[in-house]
Amino acid sequence: MSEFIQLHILASYPPSNLNRDDLGRPKTAVMGGTQRLRISSQSLKRAWRESDIFKESLSGHIGIRTKEMGVYVCKALTSGCSLVDTIKNEDQINTKFPPVSESMAKKYAQDIAGVFGKVKTTKKGKDEEDKDKDTKETENDPFGDLKLEQLAHFSQEEIILIDSLLGKLAKSGDEPTKDDLQLLREKHTAADIAMFGRMLASSPMHNTEAAVQVSHPITVHKVAVEDDYFTAVDDLNDGSDNSGAAHIGELEFASGLFYNYVCINRTLLAENLGGDKELVNKALKALVEAAAKVAPTGKQNSFASRAYASYILAEKGTQQPRSLSVAFLKALNGKDILDDSISALKATNENMVKVYGKCSESNCEMNAHTGEGSLDEILGFVAK
Repeated sequence: MSEFIQLHILASYPPSNLNRDDLGRPKTAVMGGTQRLRISSQSLKRAWRESDIFKESLSGHIGIRTKEMGVYVCKALTSGCSLVDTIKNEDQINTKFPPVSESMAKKYAQDIAGVFGKVKTTKKGKDEEDKDKDTKETENDPFGDLKLEQLAHFSQEEIILIDSLLGKLAKSGDEPTKDDLQLLREKHTAADIAMFGRMLASSPMHNTEAAVQVSHPITVHKVAVEDDYFTAVDDLNDGSDNSGAAHIGELEFASGLFYNYVCINRTLLAENLGGDKELVNKALKALVEAAAKVAPTGKQNSFASRAYASYILAEKGTQQPRSLSVAFLKALNGKDILDDSISALKATNENMVKVYGKCSESNCEMNAHTGEGSLDEILGFVAK
């Protein structure tokens, strides 16, 4: 039976535009008949993966998600530089093997990239007016036929294997064999892949089922998106000819207190990481700390809307997980939204226990509103 860790998080953001839709507006959702602000789980997971918390805590155990690995393979081969160095800094020249001609490097790169997904191809003979955008971009890009059609997530183990293969190919000049191209690894130590999963359409046996599920945070109260009309002044305009603004713009924003729910299948996470308990605990701590401290990066320079979580309820147990979002089905409307939200969350949890029995075997709270508990206690609880 799987062990689950569940996080219920309340975080308040001042005026902001953390996560935009296709029109540049803050994302919203209708819940309980009222409009709420929404943050997509994808933007949160991206912010967490890219955070200093992840990089420092999980150094050497974070994968790379890209369409362009074939491009970097080609550049490494033509420069004689290792793939790892090429990814870190394209201009760094630290020769590891004899440079390969561009034509051979492209052939090798296509073979290697093709292991992880379908490589883009240029559709020759097609009328110019009938070509789609993707075809035109591929034709105009000298490395277009080295890129994958879909993002692929590469573990560090797979990158090291590719790097080793590049040296072998550069020195021998031979075509890669079928055995050489056995680069995918079902077992790896990429904590982000273990947590958030990966899908490889061309090789489903190497898929990784996500051990972490993240909700779309929504505000606990009704929200109206507002407009910010602003102007910019030219510093060298002395006003003698034109005293008007040099630029006029409009930006939409909103503020709110968000409820976020995270469900971690600790048993699956351990399986994904090959049973490495130390790495599992590092991953859990990094994830929880990032969830408490890291905000999406949208429009941060315009709003400085960084925020820490005000309240966290962490639970552990083998019972079927459940969100407590129903606590906010009716939008809150009071003078102390944070206090009311914490009370609503606790009351909903207590009522769930009354009708379903215990929904977890143990829990731990952190309340920055009253100064009770601490993040260190939460981290110790999830990693115990």
